Amino acid sequence: MTLAEELRPLLAGDVRDDEETIREMSRDASLFEVRPKVVVYPRSVEDLKRLVRFVAREREKGRDLALTPRAGGSDMSGGPLGDSIIVNVTRYLNRLIELGEGYAVVEPGLYYRDFERATLERGYLLPCYTASKELNTLGGMVGNNSAGEKTLSYGKTDRYVEELSVVLADGEEYTMKPLTRAELDRKMRLDSFEGRVYRDLYALVSDNRERIAAARPNVAKNSAGYALWNVWDATTFNPAQLIVGSQGTLGIVTRIRLFLVKPAGHAKMLTIFLKDLAPLPAVVNAVLAERPESFESYDDYTLKLAVRFLPELVALMKAKSVFSLLLRFLPELGMILSSGVPKLVLIAEFTGESDEEALEKAKRSAAALAPLGVPTRVTRDAREAEKYWVVRRESFNLLRKHLRGKRTAPFIDDIVVRPEFLPEFLPRLRAILEEYRIIYTVAGHIGDGNFHIIPLMDMRDPKTRRIIPELSDRVYDLVLEYKGSITGEHNDGIIRTPYLRRMYGEKVCKLFEEVKRIFDPQNIMNPGKKVGGTLEYAVTHFVTE
Repeated sequence: MTLAEELRPLLAGDVRDDEETIREMSRDASLFEVRPKVVVYPRSVEDLKRLVRFVAREREKGRDLALTPRAGGSDMSGGPLGDSIIVNVTRYLNRLIELGEGYAVVEPGLYYRDFERATLERGYLLPCYTASKELNTLGGMVGNNSAGEKTLSYGKTDRYVEELSVVLADGEEYTMKPLTRAELDRKMRLDSFEGRVYRDLYALVSDNRERIAAARPNVAKNSAGYALWNVWDATTFNPAQLIVGSQGTLGIVTRIRLFLVKPAGHAKMLTIFLKDLAPLPAVVNAVLAERPESFESYDDYTLKLAVRFLPELVALMKAKSVFSLLLRFLPELGMILSSGVPKLVLIAEFTGESDEEALEKAKRSAAALAPLGVPTRVTRDAREAEKYWVVRRESFNLLRKHLRGKRTAPFIDDIVVRPEFLPEFLPRLRAILEEYRIIYTVAGHIGDGNFHIIPLMDMRDPKTRRIIPELSDRVYDLVLEYKGSITGEHNDGIIRTPYLRRMYGEKVCKLFEEVKRIFDPQNIMNPGKKVGGTLEYAVTHFVTE
C-alpha cells in the first residue's frame, strides 16, 4: 500500500502522488528541488489534526515521515520543500473569515492579492506586504515574518499578528496570543501537552534572558533563527511571536487574526542620485528625519538594465512609445550626462493626508540634502513616480527573461547591515562579487540597510556548486563583521539554516534546538529548517536546470 493509499481514508481533503503534482511541489522560488512522497490538500482543521496524529504514530514505529506546510510557493529559501508529506493549504484553507474595523481573521491559504482587494474596499491595508504580493499567501507571510517596501514605516508581519490558531505536534489545535502573568500561570498549571509547552518555554526564556537579549541582532529587520527575544518582556508572554517566522517548524497555523491600518491617501517621491557612497549615512539620516513611508534603492547595474530593456519598460509602464518614455526620463538623463551614472539611486516616498503635506515632507528632505551636494528630484505626481518603482521592481525580471541557460540564484539575497556602515560595506561587498565574474543586481530597502543580491547562474555548470557555498561564506562573514543579519525577511529555510551557528554561536543555537524539542519532540514539523539543516544537504538538492 502506498502512503497516498494510507492517507486517503483518513482525510476529507485531497491526497495526490501523481508525477505532475510531485514535480510541481518539488520546487519553490529557491535554488532547490526536493521531491516529496505525497501532497495533501487538507479540507479542514480536523484533517490537519488527523494528519499530525497519523505521522506521530508512525514516527513512534520508526517510520521516517514528516509534514511540511506549503502555501503559495514564492519562498526563496526552500522553506516549503520536504521529502515526505507536503501539506498545501491553498486549495481549501483559504477563507477570509472576518473583516472588521481595523482587523481581519483569515486562513493561511488566502492569497494576499485577494485579501488586499477586500481590505482596501473597507479602507484598510496590511502594510507588511512583499514584492511578491501577487503570488504569496497570508500563511506564508506569517511563516517567514515577511516584509517589503513599507516596512521602514510600518514594520514586519510580526507587528500585525494579534492571535494565531496552531495545530501542534500532539494533533490538537491551540490559540496563541499575548498573555498576562496570571494567564500564563494558568496555562502552566495545565496537565497536558499545552501546559508542558508553556512551562518549558517560559523556563527557557526566563533562565536565558540575558543571553537571548544579547543575541538579538542590532538591525532593523531580522528573520534568522527563532525570535526568542519577542516572547517574554517580564509583563506579557506571547508565544504567537515565536510561531511567526518559524517556517512551520513548530506547528501548522490554521487561523490568523491580523491588525490592519488605514493607508495615507497621498504620496510624493524624492529621488536621490549618489555618484559617491561617502555621503550615504548623512543622506539616509537626513531622509529618515522626515519619516518616509518607503525608502528604497537600486544600483547602477539595475539602472543600466532599465536602459538596455527600455522597450519592455514601455509596456510595463503603459507608455505609448520608447520616445514618450524617454521624455519621462529627460531630467534624469540630463543628470547622468552631466554627472555620470550614479552608483546608487535612492527613492523615498513620503505620505500624508493631502498632496500638500506629502510634498512639504519631500521638499524639506531635499532641502536638508542640499548642503551635501547630491542631485535630487521631487516627483510631480504618481505617474512620474511610477517610472522609479518599475525600474526598482522589474529590471531583474527583465534580465532573467533575456539570459538563456541561467536562472535566479537566491543565496545571498537578503542581507542586512546598519545604514551607517554602508559606505564601507557596499564597496567591500562589490569587490567580493566582482571576483566571481557573475551577473547580478543589488537592490533593497536602503532605510533598513536590507539588500537583495540575486545573481543569475548556470546551475548545470559544476563551478556553480562550488561558487555558491564559497561566496556565501565570504559574504556572510562580511555581514557578520558589521554585526548584521544574514536574512532580514526571506528567512532561513534550506539555504541559510547551516549558517545560523556562524551568526548566533553554539550556545544560542542550542536554545533554538531546545525550542524545537519543546514544540516538536518527534521532529515531524518541517525538519531541516531552523535546526538540523546542513550545507551538504543543500548542495545535493540544488536544481540542475
